[in-house]
Amino acid sequence: MILYSHDAEADRAFLRDVLGQPHVDAGGGWLIVKLPPAEIAVHPTDAAQAHELYFLCDDVEGTVRELTARGVEFTAPVSDAGWGLLTRLRLPGGGEVGLYEARHQRAADL
Repeated sequence: MILYSHDAEADRAFLRDVLGQPHVDAGGGWLIVKLPPAEIAVHPTDAAQAHELYFLCDDVEGTVRELTARGVEFTAPVSDAGWGLLTRLRLPGGGEVGLYEARHQRAADL
């Protein structure tokens, strides 16, 4: 996965320092960030095709409190989508990623 950013250095620091993701430096400050197990879903659309990234957590309300205390800006309140509780957070480079607590069986648990 590659995230394109208007401020890549700030987003790398955010993933490293604020979210605390393990990482390696591939040289010259280019971080390769370890991600937890991942899941993928494919949704139908008649609109322009897009891709989204969501971080998964066990307690979205608690994670929002913890990250807010670290200065993270959330761009949407936690909402109940039925299949999970979700919100969005802003990256320092201006992009957004989702955060959600699953209410469905997780493929990563198989």
